[in-house]
Amino acid sequence: MPAEWAVGAPGGEGADRLPEAPAALAAALVEPVLAALPTVAARIPAAPVAALGRLVAPSGPVDRLRPAPPRGSPVDQLLAERLLGALELTIPDVLIVVPEVLARHVRARMPQAPGTVAGLSASGESETRSAVALLDQVAPGLRELVTGLVAALAGHERVSPLLEAAPGAEHEVAAAHGGVHLALAVVTSLAVLRAARAPIVGSDPPVVVGVALDAAIRVLRQRPMPDAYAVALRERLRADYVLPRFSAGDVPVQEHHFALVEGDFPAVAAEPSNGLVQVVPGGIVVRTGVPSAAVPVWLRVVGEEPAVVELDAWQEVVDVSYTAVDGAASVLGPAAPAPAHLQGQTPPWPGSIRARVSARGRDEHGDGREGGERYEIVLWSAAPADEVVHKATDRLGHRLRGEPEPPVAPRPEAAYRWVRNTVLGMAATVTVVTGSGPERVLAAFGADPTEPVALTELFEEGGSDPWVAVLPVGDAVLAVEYNGWQGAQMPVLRLASARGRAASMYWNVNALTNLSFARGGVMLASFEPPPPDAPGDAEVIAVLEGLELEDYHERVEKCLVAVERFTGRGLRAEDLERIEAAGVAYRILPRLPEHHPEERRPDGTRRWSKPDPLGPDTDALLALPEPALRELAWWAAAQAVEHSGLGSHPAVSASLATRTLTSDADVLARTSGLEGRGAHRYVWLALHQAMNPDALSAAIRALDAARYAFGPDASAFLDQARERAFGR
Repeated sequence: MPAEWAVGAPGGEGADRLPEAPAALAAALVEPVLAALPTVAARIPAAPVAALGRLVAPSGPVDRLRPAPPRGSPVDQLLAERLLGALELTIPDVLIVVPEVLARHVRARMPQAPGTVAGLSASGESETRSAVALLDQVAPGLRELVTGLVAALAGHERVSPLLEAAPGAEHEVAAAHGGVHLALAVVTSLAVLRAARAPIVGSDPPVVVGVALDAAIRVLRQRPMPDAYAVALRERLRADYVLPRFSAGDVPVQEHHFALVEGDFPAVAAEPSNGLVQVVPGGIVVRTGVPSAAVPVWLRVVGEEPAVVELDAWQEVVDVSYTAVDGAASVLGPAAPAPAHLQGQTPPWPGSIRARVSARGRDEHGDGREGGERYEIVLWSAAPADEVVHKATDRLGHRLRGEPEPPVAPRPEAAYRWVRNTVLGMAATVTVVTGSGPERVLAAFGADPTEPVALTELFEEGGSDPWVAVLPVGDAVLAVEYNGWQGAQMPVLRLASARGRAASMYWNVNALTNLSFARGGVMLASFEPPPPDAPGDAEVIAVLEGLELEDYHERVEKCLVAVERFTGRGLRAEDLERIEAAGVAYRILPRLPEHHPEERRPDGTRRWSKPDPLGPDTDALLALPEPALRELAWWAAAQAVEHSGLGSHPAVSASLATRTLTSDADVLARTSGLEGRGAHRYVWLALHQAMNPDALSAAIRALDAARYAFGPDASAFLDQARERAFGR
């Protein structure tokens, strides 16, 4: 990223203070500047100086597709070099009469004593920046004089009218505003530098442009935007505004309120009659439960009223109408604004707006990320309509409406909110097993109970190799995987539940989750909550009762409740403390993927299109008889073995001969997926997949694994597979 252009006095101090130049010097420069200004202004390109013209422009709404120029955006070295390229041939030919009063003033202040000046430029530094740095050494204070003169001339009655930008598009007004001020700075800089005759740098284009750009930036930051800019910006924002829009952030609440309004926070005298939101000029004010905190707010602006009113995730939902005066309202608190991406997000035009405000957690006064308060505001343009209360269930709303409060009904998932603030918060799997001791549970996971490892060692290693810590608690065993997922695998749960029950909850940083139940070695259910269909086991249905898994809020916590209900024991904070205090865990040798038959539709076609190692020809495998499919699967595995050079390996040759993985081969296949401990992962997977009892699934998945084993030669291998399967 280019470095910012240095502004202000040497060292960057005083950037916001404009120096005062002697009035006589400014007056003497008026005529020469007016004469030279048109020549320089005509040579300044519009596009790069628009950034200068926006230095104090109000920010538009943050939009990832079309971001508005940020307030006070820095001017970088690339801009300086572009301007130098545009002006370097013009500057030497500019005719400007240097007033004698200016020449005497400048030369009287130039250093007279002879000395040595180092003229070095840092590697990668722009030519203009180097020239200005050198000028500061040979003629300290000269930049300040130029800036003071530019500021004085910009306010002069004869110069000031020439600096006004004519009406036009936003980029045209910004470019005209920045360009004419830069032209004024260039002419002034040229006059001063020609008067100074500074050693080494003189009045060459690099130093003229560098000093002028520095002065223009400082002066423009103190000048108002032109009168035409407000209208131009509004029209640009309207033209660029796109729907739908979504933004979210933490909003600073004070005195139980935040707002979505145009301008400043409005005065609020009374409580909302609907218990949640009240309409004010140009927006709405929302009543919160927490008196002072940052609460999460989602803001959505859509083109039309949503087809469905989302009620499951919220406790209060109210629709109101308000009238936008100018539009571009922002979310803010009474004393501070929300983050930039919640500012100016509503349609930037006047008219009637419908707002759907939803809230949850107002009775809990907690962090919205832990089940406490959070809000959503959905907006769309619509004719004014009466207020509609879609849902009104929290206790605060009842109090504000003057209604009797409903009884307190503690949510069961509240018992697991502590998990979010632990090392398990982002990703983990918690498995609870009954009927077996720690050794059997470890064996089910594929861990060796005789080979414990220090927990600190595993944390320091990082990586993706799985490991598990176990803790016996009464009649159950807790198995905790930090950022692991083996407990969510069906083969593990079948083995773990062989003498009782097993249930697990897996979650990760990408919001992927999986809830599983097994009993007596049989999988009862395994799904990403909420379950797509009602589980087939009555006991599983019972443990899910009342958890409201359709509501994504606190879904991990709810599922941990289900695990506890099914097994009779859950994870407690003190359990995790005991595991970490013991500091012992076990490496897992992961089990190979479970074999599944290829699912088919009623008409016999494949239900799922992936994997498709042969592309469209994969579906043609359906026409092959089972023996041909079985031979194709083992042929693919054998080809992968031959290509990898493993044909002479005893475990590999024995597995090909018997068409099953030997015990040694099984260990090698499972180890192949570990970091730095195995190799030839896809060769072993091809052998494993060829064993699938379903011949079609065996052929498809063995071919799929084998092609990865071939790497760059995969295309030739797949051509051979087509020839073998179809004779073409």
